[in-house]
Amino acid sequence: MDAKSDLKLRLPSRHATEGPDRAPHRSFYYAMGLTREQIHQPFVGVATCWNEAAPCNIALMRQAQAVKLGVASAGGTPREFCTITVTDGIAMGHAGMKSSLPSREVIADSVELSVRGHYKSQPGMMMAMCRLNVPSIYIYGGSILPGTFKGMPVTIQDVYEAVGKHSIGTMSDGDLDTLEQNACPSAGACGAQFTANTMATVSEAIGLALPYSAGAPAPYEIRDKFCFLAGEMIMDLIAKNIRPRDIVTRKALENAAAVVAATGGSTNAALHLPAIANECGVKFDLFDVAEVLKKTPYIADLKPSGRYVAKDMFEAGGVPLLMKTLLDHGYLHGDCITVTGRTIAENLKSVKWNPDQAVVWPANKPISATGGRTGNTRKATCWSSATRARRADRVCGKCFQLPRPFMGRAWAARLRSLPTGASPAPLAASASVISGQRRPSAGRSLSFATATSSRWMPSGERSTSS
Repeated sequence: MDAKSDLKLRLPSRHATEGPDRAPHRSFYYAMGLTREQIHQPFVGVATCWNEAAPCNIALMRQAQAVKLGVASAGGTPREFCTITVTDGIAMGHAGMKSSLPSREVIADSVELSVRGHYKSQPGMMMAMCRLNVPSIYIYGGSILPGTFKGMPVTIQDVYEAVGKHSIGTMSDGDLDTLEQNACPSAGACGAQFTANTMATVSEAIGLALPYSAGAPAPYEIRDKFCFLAGEMIMDLIAKNIRPRDIVTRKALENAAAVVAATGGSTNAALHLPAIANECGVKFDLFDVAEVLKKTPYIADLKPSGRYVAKDMFEAGGVPLLMKTLLDHGYLHGDCITVTGRTIAENLKSVKWNPDQAVVWPANKPISATGGRTGNTRKATCWSSATRARRADRVCGKCFQLPRPFMGRAWAARLRSLPTGASPAPLAASASVISGQRRPSAGRSLSFATATSSRWMPSGERSTSS
């Protein structure tokens, strides 16, 4: 073992890159152009406050490139990311100065969370749009393209499944290595209907994104056209004074939940939609999400439960094709305003059904009658992308009863033992691993809100160190 490898094994980044079970993680790094050597070198975060808000920050991106060159020359692998900043010189003299000191905590938190995880950027951006309530348009960065392995299209889902095959000896080291290097061939978020593509679909259905903009994969040149169009249309929103809270109404949130169900989307949406609603002062909790799921058909044959990825749905007709059939059969509210300045129904008026595709099924002839299901265990809600279990004949791995960081047996038992409506005290525990998740550290409070005296509602997702 060389000195760099020995050093790597003493660093936190080893948890994301080392060993056969980290093949899916490494596949993402290959997608960003890293070599095998770079992946197994120590990772060095290069965090800056670059933005175009003030001259103090404008040079940071250029300087970060020099830092990255220095890290690479010394045998490390630099990974650059940015966080926010507030500049006192421009913030002084008006209410903006109130943001100065709080920005310190946001910067510290965002750097910490960027190092430890991801996939909350989309709901976070939508929440920020609603919180600021200034004319805004949401633009998704796009999904990844599928890779190829032994002549067959593959995604990151195949790499996760390959880890299991490798562990029982049905896949060789060489095949696992080849698969992980080829499953993610481009930039973009996971191609299946995981959290990223689920929330991208939500962005169109809720009205905060331009039609079709959520579907185009990251490498497609048309993404740049959507970005340019958004830049043009934001001026129209300013002129018309259409703001996010004009768009994100109770009906719009129900539309968003409907497309989550219709696509067999990520259960994380059950946390993100209420959080977005909260920014708008709209009551829309986990139980409201569940009500929409129970009555909405599953019609998009998307991975991980189905056969296709986001690229395929975009080429079949995109999110508007999905929304059109839902609208035609009474599963969407057509009178909701959107960032186009028109309603959902007006946006979809010219959308024609595409009979020459198999990704999206007609809403009156669905894959299954419902895209979600609910259960009740002492008033704690369990919600799942039910079709995943139905289509794969296995238990859905995304079912949950509690926010995912708190799924340990001790915490679940503690909740079950509480009388209905009672509020749990903070759970003091060491950072020992339970059921693959860490308990909260000693003294850290767990924040819960009760929608009613008999309903549990998590106020948000929490992260603990890995």
